[in-house]
Amino acid sequence: MNQNFDIIIVGGGAAGFFTAINIVEKNPKLKVAILERGKEVLSKVRISGGGRCNVAHACFEPNDLVKFYPRGEKELRGPFHQFCSGDTIEWFRNHGVELKAEEDGRIFPVSNSSQTIIDCFLEATQRLGITILTGQSVQSIFKKDNFWKIEIQNENYLAEKLILATGSNPKIWEMLQTFGHAIVNPVPSLFTFNIKDARIKELPGVSAHVSVKVKDTKLTATGPLLITHWGMSGPAILKLSAWGARILFEKNYQFTIFVNWLNDVETEDAKKILKDLKLEHAKKAVSKKSPFDFPNRLWESLVLASEIESETKWADLSKIQLQSLANQLTNSSFQVNGKSTFKEEFVTAGGIDLKEINFKTMESKLHKNLYFAGEIVNIDAITGGFNFQNAWTSGYILADSI
Repeated sequence: MNQNFDIIIVGGGAAGFFTAINIVEKNPKLKVAILERGKEVLSKVRISGGGRCNVAHACFEPNDLVKFYPRGEKELRGPFHQFCSGDTIEWFRNHGVELKAEEDGRIFPVSNSSQTIIDCFLEATQRLGITILTGQSVQSIFKKDNFWKIEIQNENYLAEKLILATGSNPKIWEMLQTFGHAIVNPVPSLFTFNIKDARIKELPGVSAHVSVKVKDTKLTATGPLLITHWGMSGPAILKLSAWGARILFEKNYQFTIFVNWLNDVETEDAKKILKDLKLEHAKKAVSKKSPFDFPNRLWESLVLASEIESETKWADLSKIQLQSLANQLTNSSFQVNGKSTFKEEFVTAGGIDLKEINFKTMESKLHKNLYFAGEIVNIDAITGGFNFQNAWTSGYILADSI
């Protein structure tokens, strides 16, 4: 038996729902269904941002916003001029959800609960008469005359237009390859670094504003770094993992990083600062108090790593010890051995080749009436609400063009 719709959206996540709501708001006559393979919809929205849902980022200039996307920077420029972070705030306000920006730029619902976003979407789909079908795992997709036919275990659906909003779903990517679409091989993005090192073993929870670079590459990042039980995390590390997703995959996640705990201070300048401290604090023990803007425990660890004993006074530091401490501060080398997923942020770099998509409409260049929204395409961003913004923007543009 076939069920007929004007439009079928495969994928009951953020992009699928946002697209469906915008389509029917613009054209209430259309009969739209969302097919979700899981038991419940919007499950990634529920856990995102630690259960608070980091909806967007307070960056309102399209040309600045695109810089947070390791893949998709060029392609998103036009779309962001049509629907940007400010439009996201306005859209949610018009749908009864007030948002707020936090100090670091991340935007959340005022309620601090992802349930607010889920309720907003569910209420809107109900009000607009959008059909939501769960437990619908797509077995195959066919193109018939002017229709798309979607086969589920015991049910077939027909629709004039097909929208795929399935995120990083390998099965759907495989189906698209049979339609001639090229898929950029998916690799993980947004992960933390596993590091076993005596210097940080006792320091979980310590953070500092640093710059980090990956040895033998052009990869660098600055920002807060957080020491964890298994290694290093925090924005600086996550940025490196996003921009370096392909390079680090090729290295099989075995590589060396250099951390500058003083962020942008060069080794020679650090040495000068240490010499001044030596004169100023001659009688004091070096390891006792951090003279820099990071915790005492980290300072103490770097002092010991420079082969300076804990009771040594500043006056007694040798040239070699000063040089060694300057190196530890500005050029600490750490061996990375593997990665861990960052919280529940399963973000992959990879997906449909961007050259095969018309970014004015989000339609496939190879097949009429086949559209894409969200992470199914080879676009991904660093953490902070940017991946959601891509879902909203692509969904909005798609709805507008339909």
